[in-house]
Amino acid sequence: MELSTGFSSELSWKIFLDRYTLKDPNRNFQVGDLAIALVEPHPKWPKKDVGIVREILPDGHLSIELLTGPQKGDLIERRVVDCDRPIEKTIDEVARRIARGVAKVEKPKVRQDVEDSFAKEIAALHFVPGGRIWAGAGTDQKLTYFNCYVIPSPRDSREGIVETLGQMIEIMSRGGGVGINISSLRPARAAVRGVNGRSSGAVSWMDLYSRATGLVEQGGSRRGALMLQIEDWHPDIWRFIDVKKTPGMVENANISVRISDSFMQAVKNDDDWDLVFPDTTDPDYDTLWDGNLENWKKADKPIIVYETVKARKIWNEIIKGAWQAAEPGIVFDERHEKDSNSWYFNPLISTNPCAEQPLPAWGVCTLGHINLSAFYDRETNDVNWDGLRTTIRMGVRFLDDIVDATPYFFQQNYDNQQKERRIGLGTMGLGELLIRLGLRYGSPESLDFIDKLYKFIAVESYLYDVELAKEKGPFPAFNAELYLQSGFIKRLPESVRQAIREHGVRNVTILTQAPTGTVGTMVGTSTGIEPYYALTYFRQSRLGYDEQYVPVAAEWKEAHPGMELPSYFVGAMDLTPEEHVYVQAAIQRWTDSSISKTANAPSTYTVEDTARLYELAYDLGCKGVTIYRDQSRTEQVLHLSEESSPKNDAVNATTPENMPPMADDVEVYPVPQLINGRTYRKETPAGTARVVINEVDGNPFEVFMLLGRAGSEVQSFMESLGRVISLYLRSNGNLTPRRRLELVAEQLKGIGGANQMGFGPGRVLSVVDAIGQLLESHLRQRPGEEAAAITSPSPNTRKTEERDNRHTSLHLDLCPQCDAPTLVYEEGCQHCQSCGYSKC
Repeated sequence: MELSTGFSSELSWKIFLDRYTLKDPNRNFQVGDLAIALVEPHPKWPKKDVGIVREILPDGHLSIELLTGPQKGDLIERRVVDCDRPIEKTIDEVARRIARGVAKVEKPKVRQDVEDSFAKEIAALHFVPGGRIWAGAGTDQKLTYFNCYVIPSPRDSREGIVETLGQMIEIMSRGGGVGINISSLRPARAAVRGVNGRSSGAVSWMDLYSRATGLVEQGGSRRGALMLQIEDWHPDIWRFIDVKKTPGMVENANISVRISDSFMQAVKNDDDWDLVFPDTTDPDYDTLWDGNLENWKKADKPIIVYETVKARKIWNEIIKGAWQAAEPGIVFDERHEKDSNSWYFNPLISTNPCAEQPLPAWGVCTLGHINLSAFYDRETNDVNWDGLRTTIRMGVRFLDDIVDATPYFFQQNYDNQQKERRIGLGTMGLGELLIRLGLRYGSPESLDFIDKLYKFIAVESYLYDVELAKEKGPFPAFNAELYLQSGFIKRLPESVRQAIREHGVRNVTILTQAPTGTVGTMVGTSTGIEPYYALTYFRQSRLGYDEQYVPVAAEWKEAHPGMELPSYFVGAMDLTPEEHVYVQAAIQRWTDSSISKTANAPSTYTVEDTARLYELAYDLGCKGVTIYRDQSRTEQVLHLSEESSPKNDAVNATTPENMPPMADDVEVYPVPQLINGRTYRKETPAGTARVVINEVDGNPFEVFMLLGRAGSEVQSFMESLGRVISLYLRSNGNLTPRRRLELVAEQLKGIGGANQMGFGPGRVLSVVDAIGQLLESHLRQRPGEEAAAITSPSPNTRKTEERDNRHTSLHLDLCPQCDAPTLVYEEGCQHCQSCGYSKC
């Protein structure tokens, strides 16, 4: 059965119904009702699909015909308690509910008109509120509409650390992400008065906050989101940079170093850099110290220099970490402050978890996004500028109303937000819009257009905010003379600055560029300011996963059958990292807050390349930078195995005679100093696996496997499988190693999974089935025989594959919610292209 849903895909409709519609708390189902049914239970990531109730069964069960998912068309039976009954079924209903809930703070004489304008723009998906607003507005539930929070740096005491922990948990439990600057905590080995002891250091407390974030995840459907940051002068910066290299440490937080202009100058000049901290024995330390080193210096208080090093040494360690594992990130905090509209009354101390919002202590921000793809005018092959202006004005008013409509749970949040009225109007669909305009993302022509587009958004936003200030009054902390000294405000046209000087503005900041993973997937366009991650994605069906084009590419292919996509159809991995950064810088110029964006890089990108990219981002005016190198944190042992594999198996051969003598009761044979092997490539439903099989005297001895990036779920599984197989091969016993590997292959082959690929003899039922096939093929080869088709392709074959797969990434992770190999890293966050899951 097919239904007209008003959405671009089944996934979009399912996300809308499951996450953003009101549900019947009593589950009073009737035949013909829509039902969101639990298809596969899971304590954290249950799988659901949408269906129609066909029969009310005895014992509290329903017979449901599924309308989405791989079992579409099937009748299933589920308990009533495992199903949700959406009360709202259409986008118009939800848009009206949100509009009514937000416009209630307007004056009665304009309330209905404002509500109608809100509902119209949301229903058309021209303006897309943040997920918290979809879930809470107009429901009378005490849910926050804010996504972004920063709480004060913890007081440097046990009581202060625990107090901050409690504040963090309270905010996360209501759906907010939290940023914390830990620079207020004394470094390791600093004196602790009263207990005659030494401090364990600021970094030691990071894991406490991280583990508590994981516990919040267990208590609700949305995981806690945490950002931890440290200043570039803090003596614990070395431990901060390395903290995630220890397995199990700080697994539930993003981490970033706050970089000053003076530090960057020291890097460029190869100058010394002091790592310092206040003298904790000062009698005023407990009352005056709050993490702000400049204020401490202005008070003429003592500072201890713990270490003097070359700034470039610290910089290089940060770069290595980013190259290896995308962390720590970098935020240019002094640039944040120079561009900040609140510089004169509310210093920025940290960002939120995805870094698009630098905020003061107790700062919050609400998010909403303009769907740029909706403003493509086919007749003129241009932007519908008048329609865009209308949506910008409506979006600014909507987000300003959120400041008054949302529930508050801390008085400090309320007081701060009423003082500055900070909002975050962003965009989505830029990647799709550029394709429709025939502009290659990152090209000089696209940068010119982006500058024009985002200047238009900034100017129109500020002009309307001036109108709001005339109607409702400027934000209470507004001071025209000081406000106009903001680095960002100085970039606005003089006509806008003059309007601000005369009438003020309603909101201290207006613009941001936030991740839009889930709502972007619901709308069916490219997310945030990113290009499409790839122009193809995987759709699950009864036969496994089918590769599909994104809608804009599918439209073009349908209109041009048999033709290759033009060069302006690009995905994230088709671009150079520098092109990503140029786009980010062009948008940052016209964004008063910050940006959440990822510069995707190939696996061949070097540490030196990464350093140049970070310095380029700084020189271009970016406020931060995040790089994600394909297959980062890969296991070094695999690379060493590949590099050391000889072309001639006879060279460096290692025989049992070369191995140390072993007793008959030995459990596991040790690995010899020299060992030969082969490296294979094998396509699996989760991407291309690389497998190294090392041999001793012609017998298999150990197996290493790589699929995706280290640290991912799929790679941890592959590493475990390789270790177990290697242990079995190296163990003492009566069976020969070849016979053991035959038994392993027999056990792995034929195991099916949710993700399958291929047909006939080439069909692969699962990742482990692919490994079993590979092991069997390896055993069929005679000693000295060249590897067959499963080995690395020839240069000509590789060029063909690269051309054919230009828009396909083979290094995706497994989604924890739907198990599909479609988890991508972009916008500084992970989200799934198949089910809409977002980590942020």
